[in-house]
Amino acid sequence: MADSQYVLEDMGAKDTWRVFRMMAELVEGFDEMSQIGPAVSIFGTARCKPHDPVYILAENIAKKLADKGFTVITGGGPGVMEAGNKGALSAGGASIGLNISLSHEQRPNSYQTKSLDFRYFFVRKLMFVKYAVAFVILPGGFGSLDELFETVTLIQTKKIKRFPMFLVGSKFWNPLLDWLRAEVITRGFLTEDELDLLTVVDDPDELVDQIVWCNNEKCYLTPEGLRGRKATADDQSQTDSSSNGTVDNLIDKPGIET
Repeated sequence: MADSQYVLEDMGAKDTWRVFRMMAELVEGFDEMSQIGPAVSIFGTARCKPHDPVYILAENIAKKLADKGFTVITGGGPGVMEAGNKGALSAGGASIGLNISLSHEQRPNSYQTKSLDFRYFFVRKLMFVKYAVAFVILPGGFGSLDELFETVTLIQTKKIKRFPMFLVGSKFWNPLLDWLRAEVITRGFLTEDELDLLTVVDDPDELVDQIVWCNNEKCYLTPEGLRGRKATADDQSQTDSSSNGTVDNLIDKPGIET
């Protein structure tokens, strides 16, 4: 009898054999993904077309990341996933697609330089987080929210390093963050520091600049993460402001003609 589309429904004697399929996906994933360079995972809706602003934004971000030498990882399907792979490929970068077998929607896009197929979501999501140095989340539905919250939970619980997570599109994401502050933080279920693991950004250039900085400085190894960059910038600004106002900078230096 063919396997049901409900891959976890028939628990029992078949479980032992199902483990071997899971192991095969893990082994193939580790083998293929371990060969890539520093990568950025891009999440977002499968339900946008090439003319959609979200699609165009994802393609632009992926191209800029590939220009900086990053491998781009997506879910390999349509929508934002296709846009991410397309942008990376157009820049001559490595474009990875982690495809999942679904009864609807998912079809591999044609812009992948490396394509892997998964039956189990948990194995696929492991590949998203194990090989990425940053995560970019564009607007999306249940799948994108699942990837967002699972990844940030892994960072929160220190199962993975403090890799930067970017929510692209303040108009889309700010209402969610406002609700988290009003309902979740207020009730003590979350802290403001934990919410700071998420960075909202609108400008693709700023986004890529922060990813480059964090990768170069290995900010994900520090407790501050991206906040370390802001602190450094603030310290430098205060130093510059302070030095500009000193008497030594306002008078002529000895031996220097003016």
